[in-house]
Amino acid sequence: MKIDISKYRFDSDKELDLKDFNQCEKTLYSDEELQEKLIPEMTERLADLHTKFHAEEKKGIVLILQAMDAAGKDEIIAFIFKHLLPQGLKITSSHKPSEVEVKHDFLWRSHQALPERGQISVLNRSYYEEILALLAKDGEGTIPDHGERKDKETWEIRCNHINQYEKYLVESGFPIIKIFPYISKEAQRDRLLERMKDPEKNWEFSFSDIEDRRRWDVFQDSYEKIIKKTSTPWAPWYILPADNAWYSRLLAGEIALDLLKSINPKFPKISGEDKKRLEKAIQELENEK
Repeated sequence: MKIDISKYRFDSDKELDLKDFNQCEKTLYSDEELQEKLIPEMTERLADLHTKFHAEEKKGIVLILQAMDAAGKDEIIAFIFKHLLPQGLKITSSHKPSEVEVKHDFLWRSHQALPERGQISVLNRSYYEEILALLAKDGEGTIPDHGERKDKETWEIRCNHINQYEKYLVESGFPIIKIFPYISKEAQRDRLLERMKDPEKNWEFSFSDIEDRRRWDVFQDSYEKIIKKTSTPWAPWYILPADNAWYSRLLAGEIALDLLKSINPKFPKISGEDKKRLEKAIQELENEK
């Protein structure tokens, strides 16, 4: 099976209207087929390459999941990336800036969430929250800009800083995947109601989800601006049809798989003096009684 992931990538040289991307998309696959066959097959290939990637320790991968509430970020992590080698996986969720973090530049705390070489670091929300807060939440909860600029100017400056930061990471051997699961207002309503009505899912619900939903159009406009401003040749955004929950999970995995294939990691080979020591150690163990 070959899925064309390029159709979900937003190229920075185009004008962006989110309405040009699908929130729900017809596919050739049923949810049952996706869940029981296609996703397990894909995660097996992903896990195999990830094990080699972790062993090789040449690069690290930054994977960003940024979206509206209930768009499926947690489920992408749970059904795709948590199947990978734990030692080679780092998962970080964004939170309100602490007193210490507010004293630093807005990207300072994000650097601590980055991977080591041989790791995939999944950011469940990310430094893009700092721009979203300026555009959609009137600066609420964001790290202040002591350059004394207006929020209108600050968000664009921060976008430029992020572009430079991501280019630095890519050129340092840490390629970036940025995924925006694009959910419809109707699908979000259904998922929020499910969380609110099911006692076993109440813990997933936050009253801030409803507050953000009341400003739906503002958030959509904000994401459109952010994606347009920060989708670059070295770190493009992928916009996935999040209403198709299982299909969007498959796509997220395929995007990561495509990057790992391009890296083509291999298990390190033992040679020279280490190979002699290995042969000696094998002989020692085989001679044990």
